[in-house]
Amino acid sequence: MFTKNAWYVACTPAEIDDKPLGRKVCNESIVFYRGADGAVAALEDFCPHRGAPLSLGRVIEGKLVCGYHGLEMGCDGKTIAMPGQRVRGFPAIRSYPVVERHGFVWVWPGDAALADPARIHHCPWADSPDWAFGGGLYHIACDYRLMIDNLMDLTHETYVHATSIGQKEIDETPSTTRTEGDEVITSRFMNGIEPPPFWKMALRGNHLPDDQLVDRWQICHFSPPGHVLIEVGVALAGQGGYHADPKVKASSIVVDFITPETETSIWYFWGMARNFNARDKALTAAIRDGQGKIFAEDLEMLERQQQNLTAWPERNLLKLNIDAGGVQARRVLDRLIAAEHGTEAAPARA
Repeated sequence: MFTKNAWYVACTPAEIDDKPLGRKVCNESIVFYRGADGAVAALEDFCPHRGAPLSLGRVIEGKLVCGYHGLEMGCDGKTIAMPGQRVRGFPAIRSYPVVERHGFVWVWPGDAALADPARIHHCPWADSPDWAFGGGLYHIACDYRLMIDNLMDLTHETYVHATSIGQKEIDETPSTTRTEGDEVITSRFMNGIEPPPFWKMALRGNHLPDDQLVDRWQICHFSPPGHVLIEVGVALAGQGGYHADPKVKASSIVVDFITPETETSIWYFWGMARNFNARDKALTAAIRDGQGKIFAEDLEMLERQQQNLTAWPERNLLKLNIDAGGVQARRVLDRLIAAEHGTEAAPARA
């Protein structure tokens, strides 16, 4: 269950630079491509002639040409031409609000009249030369809310990511959760600990020693419909932790944009933005590769979890203190979904 009246990341610009892309978002089959002016267009992935997927066609001079019989479509969803046929009287297919911003293509799968680009999530690092970003995309067979749960409760790092970012202090240090409007924030601060392998690499990347104790922080910010931005980092111990001078710390923002494909599958756009040594492309690649391996470790767990929940839908799940972030995020989503459908919000299920 998801809200459609929201902006979701649909793809990256590179995915549609030279060809149309078919992608399902919130159960809506959509084709993305660039029109004659270079702007991104989004239409139903359905040719009005015989129902073929338009994403199997090609783009010629800004027109989307069906790969079945050559029907040409305009960016507004209206038919333009077809060899030897009169087609301008065909009813238009649906077009979707779409915006290219912050290095992503965003789509609004709901009521187009409500689509305000000002509501696209702010990404302060995207247009600043003081920040570097590297990321990727995973397709995962799970409910999007399971990924939100995963990211809002980082105690799983001790077990799933034991060789990279996990450590026992995550389990031993309690977190706090608060809600500010539609945003849910879960924070954990660990002081005087040894940095795990990933953060040792990051310290070296900022020309800092990796053999000293550090203060470490994790601040998870959930915003609907499926955005989780996590402030993470380490600073040399006793130098102020989260508020330390940039010269003695390595800090970043873990970027997680979660887009439902169906009720049990997602497009997961992940990455890390950092504001230290931003011009070092080799470091960007190393962090992206390391982070990609970390997120890959979650995939089997989430997909097998989904299989269990599908097989036993009536089983009650435990709610513990560590689940507070995910539970509060679900309450926000339930309220928004209920408002969109004019129903009463159901109790959040952990």
